[in-house]
Amino acid sequence: MRPVPPAWRGYEGGMEPLVSTAWLADQLDARDLRIADASYHVPLPGAAPRDAAAEFAAGHLPGAIFMDLDGFADRDSPLPSTLPGPAQFASRMSRLGLGDGTRIVLYDDAAHHTAARAWVMLRAFGFTDVAILDGGLAKWKAEERPLETGAGEAKPRHATPRTQGSGILDKAAMRTILADGSAQIVDARSAARFTGEEADPRPGIAPGHIPGSRNLPYTRLFHPDGTWKCGDELAAAFAQAGVDPSRPLAMTCGSGITASVLAFGAHLLGREASVYDGSWTEWGADPSTPKAVGAA
Repeated sequence: MRPVPPAWRGYEGGMEPLVSTAWLADQLDARDLRIADASYHVPLPGAAPRDAAAEFAAGHLPGAIFMDLDGFADRDSPLPSTLPGPAQFASRMSRLGLGDGTRIVLYDDAAHHTAARAWVMLRAFGFTDVAILDGGLAKWKAEERPLETGAGEAKPRHATPRTQGSGILDKAAMRTILADGSAQIVDARSAARFTGEEADPRPGIAPGHIPGSRNLPYTRLFHPDGTWKCGDELAAAFAQAGVDPSRPLAMTCGSGITASVLAFGAHLLGREASVYDGSWTEWGADPSTPKAVGAA
């Protein structure tokens, strides 16, 4: 029998991190609830282009706003998807109506499950009453639940960052972890990219992985229908990759997006994990960083 996600069991005092479509359908009229489409299509070389904003306008959950993760990225950083500073974060959150005193449910319709990236970002700035919709837009549609079209409307609401960069690691922190072994480094990329068998899709990036890291491709955390594995099934995915969730965790990937998927998976197991924001795009481009190829 498939494990039951915690949000389906009932709870008191706030949301569980993973909520069902049935639960959200019952909550649509809640005054403090905000729904945000966090779909983001990673612009990798050779990938077929998709327009997340246009797809949102063509059909989204009732009352949802389009988050536009690309607009949150730090424009001063040479790296993709870098988290913004507190002023940029607060300004965009406020304009989207995702401010203080709200509960936020995130969903996506993206191959890289980018709602998890939004979840990591919000928590990094102290927004903790945040959940992800299990199965995202695909499950909502499959159940023939109602959709809205258009750009969506948001009432601006003040947003106060309470922390900055909580749970986010930089290259210096990763060098320290590599030197002292204070955390397990877990890589969310495919096995072929981890081993170096497949070249990195971004130009100028070396193949391989951070020495000593384990490989847990993010796709292993999901069922074929895009819903999350939970309980023993989720724990088994970590165990099969040689990862012990009870020890400190530092998640990495290509640019910090699917590392966030692993961080959310660890959270579902009751563990907290940090995310290396620059990930392999930063590490693999630096000639001074040690690199390894082959299996873990």
